[in-house]
Amino acid sequence: MQSISRREAIETITLGGAALSLSTLIAEAQTTAPASAIKAFAGQHQPKPLPFDPAKLNGLSEKLIKSHWENNYGGTVKALNAVELRLAAMMKDKDIPPYVYGDVKREEMIRTGSLILHDHYFGNLGGDGKAAENILDAIKEAWGSYELWEAEYKRTGNALAGGSGWVVLGYNFHTGELHNYWAWDHMHNAPVSRPLLVMDMYEHAYHIDFGAAAAKYVDAFMLNVNWQEVNRRYTLAQKAAVYMRA
Repeated sequence: MQSISRREAIETITLGGAALSLSTLIAEAQTTAPASAIKAFAGQHQPKPLPFDPAKLNGLSEKLIKSHWENNYGGTVKALNAVELRLAAMMKDKDIPPYVYGDVKREEMIRTGSLILHDHYFGNLGGDGKAAENILDAIKEAWGSYELWEAEYKRTGNALAGGSGWVVLGYNFHTGELHNYWAWDHMHNAPVSRPLLVMDMYEHAYHIDFGAAAAKYVDAFMLNVNWQEVNRRYTLAQKAAVYMRA
């Protein structure tokens, strides 16, 4: 009997009593499934191009970044498209049991979270790692100093080492506060919060360069943060907060 990996087992969806892997869904979507007439399930997402030259990062190799972008980020975009097209097809079948539909909806949430977090992750790389402007002032106000914030952000990342997850500096619209949030997977996020700085702690984000030495990756990540982009997100979050609290 052919064995399957843990990842393959996790990414298997049960449809109508038959095991259907995401790779099968993707293949079907690429070869047979027409574009959905339902806008919500259009299945037309595209990966965003890297906003920086991956050969010029400090301590993160071009090979690592390209593999992450093409295989993991690109893979989740394809998977989300396939899941959306599957949901569109399932809308036509009134006899599908709710628990089967729920499995696919759960996969939709996983892939949506992964797409959004990867968009933010690659979007906040390519800088010199030097915090400045309004976001630096806000961090100092919330933590007392940039150094204390950075220590807590890195500690949160190291707490996820060897497993999976994300670290998110977020602006919480409900409380009006900044927090470093710990996320075990793509679905964990503080409700009503805006990601400002996102660090991928899945092993695919660092294993090519650092093996199991996740702490070295965390240090290298911080050297490449594009704080102008983080500040742009924070500025927009502040503007949106006016309407969120109205």
